[in-house]
Amino acid sequence: MPFEITVPPAGESITSAVISSWHATDGAHVAKGDVLVTVDTDKVSTEILAEAEGTLKIGAQPGDEVKIGAVIGQILEGAAGASTPTAVPNPPKGDEKPEPTPPQPTARLAEAAPVPSPVPAPVPAAAPAAAPTPKIDLAVLPKPSAPAPPPASSDETGRITRQRMSPLRRKIAAHLVNAQQTAAILTTFNECDMTEVMNLRKLLQDGFVARHGVKLGFMSFFIKAVVEALKTVPSVNGRIEGDDLIINHFYDIGVAVGTERGLVVPVIRDADKKSFAELEKEIIHYAGRAKEGKITLEDLQGGVFTISNGGVYGSLLSTPILNPPQSAILGMHTIQQRPVAVNGKVEIRPMMYLALSYDHRQIDGKEAVTFLLRIKDCLEQPSRLLLEV
Repeated sequence: MPFEITVPPAGESITSAVISSWHATDGAHVAKGDVLVTVDTDKVSTEILAEAEGTLKIGAQPGDEVKIGAVIGQILEGAAGASTPTAVPNPPKGDEKPEPTPPQPTARLAEAAPVPSPVPAPVPAAAPAAAPTPKIDLAVLPKPSAPAPPPASSDETGRITRQRMSPLRRKIAAHLVNAQQTAAILTTFNECDMTEVMNLRKLLQDGFVARHGVKLGFMSFFIKAVVEALKTVPSVNGRIEGDDLIINHFYDIGVAVGTERGLVVPVIRDADKKSFAELEKEIIHYAGRAKEGKITLEDLQGGVFTISNGGVYGSLLSTPILNPPQSAILGMHTIQQRPVAVNGKVEIRPMMYLALSYDHRQIDGKEAVTFLLRIKDCLEQPSRLLLEV
């Protein structure tokens, strides 16, 4: 009996997916657990694994949009993926001459009048006939009236290229427009002297790597600082839901990760209860999963606040957009050596601009500034993070 390959559910609001690529060809032999196909939804990419060993029969092509639960292929269980080998006659010995093989009738002859069959020679018993190949029920698949267009096309002059937006990119676009239209977004800025954090990393890096197996990065400091700021200004740790204001009493922090498919924001759960080493390991784990396209819907849900690091791309200053339904987002930027006044003297210090975008319907300007100053204080004096003062 064939195993049907169906599009798995990816969340209540997701009704369709796009076939991204097949990892095996039609008719190929696959083993149980092999990655068969990658499908993209408007939130995540999902790899579908083979549930049995057999021959793959593909029913939907890359670029096709299919419904959740649709059958996009089958695995013909027990098939070896290749035809049964034909017995090779023994080579002639000595002066023996091989008997000529009678010509096989062609398809054209088969359509003509019947031809008397020659006297059959004794042959071994024939193998049982193979079971007919079951057909995929294509009723659940879209039936385009014309062949699917290529992924990208250029005009005759080659001056432009047109291609269809991926579901993830379309979702990001709609998400950002919705954030701009439904929230009163305002941004406040400050700058942070990263000298103490950089000195602490340099002093403890070797011992940290030796003990925990990961490097001590900047993001764990920022996550800890954000948690302290959320505790100081609880109104930032909330969201508007209709006419209600919801205040969260937990600290699940989203960290934006850029991938080839677009920006995703995996969530680090209970960041207030995790050590620096645990935070760094989770950041590396989610970054790897995001780049491999293995982020799940559960990884992206439930965050109360987001941190976006445009500094890794060289951004000096930006105004991040909210990640609804959250009410605020912190933008990190590149560290730049700049002259600053320190105790009445001009010194060159590693400085970073910080940007906090927030929903002014929920958060007042005073609260936003206080929140950002708390982050600045925690980073300029990292001992505050350890002593929680």
